[in-house]
Amino acid sequence: MDGLDTSAAPVVCGPLLGESPVAARPLKLQIFDQVRAAGPVSRALVAKTLGISPGTVSTLTAELIADGLLREELVSRLPGDAVRGRPPVGLVVCPQAFIVAGIKLSSRERTGILVDFAGNQLAERRTPVGARNGDPLHQIDAIGDMIDAMLAEIGRTRRDLGAVGLGLPGFVHHHTGQVHWSPLLDGPQIDLASLATDRLGVAVTIDNDANLVALAESWFGKGRRTADFAVVTLEEGVGVGTVLGHRLFRGANGLGPELGHIKVQLDGALCRCGQRGCLEAYLADYALAREASAALRLDGEGTAFPELIEEMQKAAGQGNSAARSVFARASRYLAAGLATVVNLFDPSLLILSGGRVRYDWLDADALSDQMRGFVIDTGRDLPPIIVHEWGDLLWARGAAALALAYVTDARLGVPSEAVA
Repeated sequence: MDGLDTSAAPVVCGPLLGESPVAARPLKLQIFDQVRAAGPVSRALVAKTLGISPGTVSTLTAELIADGLLREELVSRLPGDAVRGRPPVGLVVCPQAFIVAGIKLSSRERTGILVDFAGNQLAERRTPVGARNGDPLHQIDAIGDMIDAMLAEIGRTRRDLGAVGLGLPGFVHHHTGQVHWSPLLDGPQIDLASLATDRLGVAVTIDNDANLVALAESWFGKGRRTADFAVVTLEEGVGVGTVLGHRLFRGANGLGPELGHIKVQLDGALCRCGQRGCLEAYLADYALAREASAALRLDGEGTAFPELIEEMQKAAGQGNSAARSVFARASRYLAAGLATVVNLFDPSLLILSGGRVRYDWLDADALSDQMRGFVIDTGRDLPPIIVHEWGDLLWARGAAALALAYVTDARLGVPSEAVA
């Protein structure tokens, strides 16, 4: 056209989209994931679910079988198959392909489990923790002792171990394996995954303990059939693990959200992170124990946090107004925190988990009523709230899921930063 300036750069707009994390996963790995989640499952159903040709599924599953990762199994009936003719052949994971360990560190005890490649639990162990020792090498050696003890129970040694998943409280960078800060360790910026890998002689992958609860729920628990949900953990700290599109959300820098350190009171109570006014400073074990000592005029020196909280719970049940006031305030702070999760992420399900869920003040119906005063009113219902107490083995199961994801992706050629 006359007068059109063709020398100018063309106008472009819209986001430059790279491959999504799920789409970037090799097709063979997507097939394996589907079999592990749904098995025993037929090749035809895998092809239908993933939207790929049956021939592709047959070729890639044959390779997975040859590699010892999948096997065929005759079953009486498979999902989506008609009930006639010869018994159908399903695909299942070979349990014996790998053994992995999941370890949870806390100030009170260390918990660990061993699972096989199909996720079956083989052994478990709990070890009380004595006086605090924040030396990372001390923690790693204690982990090694726990792993060796569990392996001995099943007649195996450390050479049989595929990977170790490790969870601990604090600011943990999963992709780099670095702990920026944890109440369990002395000093900042600790390359814990690298130190543990070298000292234990097996690959170690780490994450924040709240993220591991979300992984545990996604792999083994209430979140298996839910694409978008959030887990809020209440124990030594207050954490959140967020699953979006069946993938754990860790943010741009690999740390993920930190619900416990949103500010609910400017210049408020001192948090163990060093700042003031954090939600955790009003809800975590140490915060409630502090309030219990004051409300009941107890000398909390040398008394474990759970015991102090149980004393306050007993007093509240007997009508003590000070104890009731502490729990009422804690419940309101928790409702505000949960409402923040809903306002930010709009999950379809909220799961409360951790050691503190055994206390009566964590009542899902009462929390929902309080949350309505904090959630933006759009006319929609609040997401369902499930109170789920698994105990510390929940964290260990999440750590085991992290290790399973690591060995699976490493075996099938996915870069380590794409794990879980």
